Amino acid sequence: MKRFVWLGLVGGLVACGSDSNVEPQACPGTAGMVLPPATMASAYQGEAAPPADGTEAVIITFRQRVFATAKANTDAFAEDVTRAGGQVKQRIPSLNMVSARVSPQMREALARNPDVVSVSPDREVRALGMMQRPMSPQAWLGAEPKPEPNRQGSVGEYTQGLKMVKADKIWDANADGILDEGRPTGTGIKVCVVDSGWDNRHPELKAAFIGGKDFIHGSANALALDARVDSQGNVVVWGGGHGTHTAATIAAQLGAGGKVRLGDDPNGTVGVAPTASLLVARVLNETGTGSTTNVITALEWCQEQGANIVSLSLGAASKNAAEELAFDTAKANGVLTIAATGNSGGAQVSFPAGYASVVGVGAVNFAGEWAAFSQYGDGTNLVGPGVGVLSATIVGGAPYGEVDANGQQFASNPLEYSALGTYSGRLVDCGLGASVTDCGEGATCEGFLAYVDRGGGILFEEKVRNAIRAGAKAVIIGNHTADEGAGNFTLNAPSERWVPTVSVSLESANVLRGMIGTQVALDVSGLDYALQTGTSMATPHVSGVAALVWSLDPQRLTSEQVRSALIDTADDLGPTGWDQNYGSGLVNAEKAVDFAERLLTPPAP
Repeated sequence: MKRFVWLGLVGGLVACGSDSNVEPQACPGTAGMVLPPATMASAYQGEAAPPADGTEAVIITFRQRVFATAKANTDAFAEDVTRAGGQVKQRIPSLNMVSARVSPQMREALARNPDVVSVSPDREVRALGMMQRPMSPQAWLGAEPKPEPNRQGSVGEYTQGLKMVKADKIWDANADGILDEGRPTGTGIKVCVVDSGWDNRHPELKAAFIGGKDFIHGSANALALDARVDSQGNVVVWGGGHGTHTAATIAAQLGAGGKVRLGDDPNGTVGVAPTASLLVARVLNETGTGSTTNVITALEWCQEQGANIVSLSLGAASKNAAEELAFDTAKANGVLTIAATGNSGGAQVSFPAGYASVVGVGAVNFAGEWAAFSQYGDGTNLVGPGVGVLSATIVGGAPYGEVDANGQQFASNPLEYSALGTYSGRLVDCGLGASVTDCGEGATCEGFLAYVDRGGGILFEEKVRNAIRAGAKAVIIGNHTADEGAGNFTLNAPSERWVPTVSVSLESANVLRGMIGTQVALDVSGLDYALQTGTSMATPHVSGVAALVWSLDPQRLTSEQVRSALIDTADDLGPTGWDQNYGSGLVNAEKAVDFAERLLTPPAP
C-alpha cells in the first residue's frame, strides 16, 4: 500500500507501453520526464538582479529638526527625498530615517543636503545557518488555545548544546527533568527573535509566544509566520524553518514534544531558557534573505514591545551607518542585542555582530573546537555550540527514512527533495541506474521498489529518474563508501515527479542486495526537529543564557550587567584572554548566573 503526501504524485504509471519514440520499458507518462532546471539552494546563494530603472534602495538619516513630533520630522524628511526625485518606501520616525529608492544622481544630491547625516545602502541581509532547505509540506493554519508553560518533562530533552552551555545545571540541578523551584528559567524576560518567523503549529513554542509582526509582507500578521500567507490568511508555502529552529533553541518547552526520530525522546527538546517569553519579528523571506530597513524597523518594534534581549541569527558583509545607529540606540535604551558573526570563515565578522553595541557570537563544535566556517576577528565576543545543533523546525519539515525488510530495519537518510510517503513492494535490482533497462526482473509499470547502487559517474537525480521511468514507486540507493554511513545526497531540485527516495550505508547495501525479489517497505516521513549548523545556531544559545541571567531579577539587573556576566565568565577556549576565534570564550550559564547573583548580593557590613 502506498501513501504519498507531498511531492510523491507520479502520474500515469500503468502498464508498459510500446511507443517507439521512448526507451524500451519506459512507462507511459514518464517518457518526457526531465530534470528540474535549477536547485533550490541557488535561491539562497543568488544575488537579486538590479532593478531595470537603475535606482537603488537606500536609507537616509537626517539631522534632528525642530518640529512638534518625530512624525512631523520624518514627514519633512520624506518631502526632501520626494523633491529630489526619490520614491519613499518607509519612514522610521524614532531614528530620523527614511528608506527610499533613488538614482545615483539623486543619492549624490541628497548626500550634499546639509540636513542629511548619511545615505546608506539598504543592503541585503541573510540567515546565517548552513542548513539545507527542509521539506515543507502544506498544512492547514489553525488557531489553537495557548497552553501554559510546562515545568516537567524528561532529561532526554536536554540537547548537547544545552548541556554544553550548562543551562540545565541552573534549573535542574538534580537532573530529574523538572524545573527547580526558585531558580532562574527565563520567567519575566522577553526575547525578540528577529529572523524568518516561526511555525505556530509547533508544540515546543506555543506557550512561549506572546506576539509577532511580519515585516516581509508589511502586514499586521501578529503570528509572524515562517510562511507565505495569502489574503485569506491561508498558508501558501512554509519557509525553511530557520526562525523556528533559533526560537526553540531559546525557549522550547519541557514535555511538549512533536514528532521525533525513532529512538529519540518523545518529549522533543527543551530550550536554554524554557519559561522566557518570545516575540517574533519576521524579516527574512522563504529564501532566507531580507533587507536592512526591515532589520532596523524590527529592532524598533522589539523595543516598543518591551523586549529585554534581541537575538539576530542574520547579517551582511558590510557596515551600515543607519543600522549601526539603530543598534547603538537600542543599547542606550537598555536592550541587549546578540548577533551571529557569519559563516564564510573569514577574518571579518558580519554586521550587526561587528558593531560595538552588539554581542557577536561565533561557533564551536561539541568538542569545544572552533568551527572553520565561523567568521572571526574584532566583534567576536563569545562562542556557542553551532555544529549539528538539534532543535525544532517546520512541522513535518525534517525528512526521515525507515527501511524494513523481512522484519529487519535499516538506517537510512532521505535524499534532499525526496517525496514524503510510504511504499511496500518487491525489491528490484536496478544496477547503477544508468538507464531504464538497468532495472531487471520484477520491474513493472504497476510498481516496485528499486535498489540502485551509487557510482558510475551518474548523478543521483538521473538514477532516480531512470528507476521511475521503469515503474519504481520508491528508491533505495546503496552507498559505496564505508566511512560516510548512509551519506547525505540530493535530487538537485524539487519536482512533483520524485518518489520516496533514501540512501543506506555500504553495510546495509550489502545485506539488501541479498534480499532482491523480496517484499520491502520504505517510509519517508517528516519530523518536527532537525540538525542545523551555523553561527545562527550558536547565537540563540547565548541569547538563552542571557535570558536566564536576567531572570534572576528583571527589575534590578541591567543589560550591561547581563552582558558583563556573559563575557566575563566565559570558558576561555583559545589563547589566554580574548582571541579572534573564540572571543572571550564559550558562554557558561552556571558561571554567568553566579556572577549576577553576586552583583545582586549586598556587601557584608
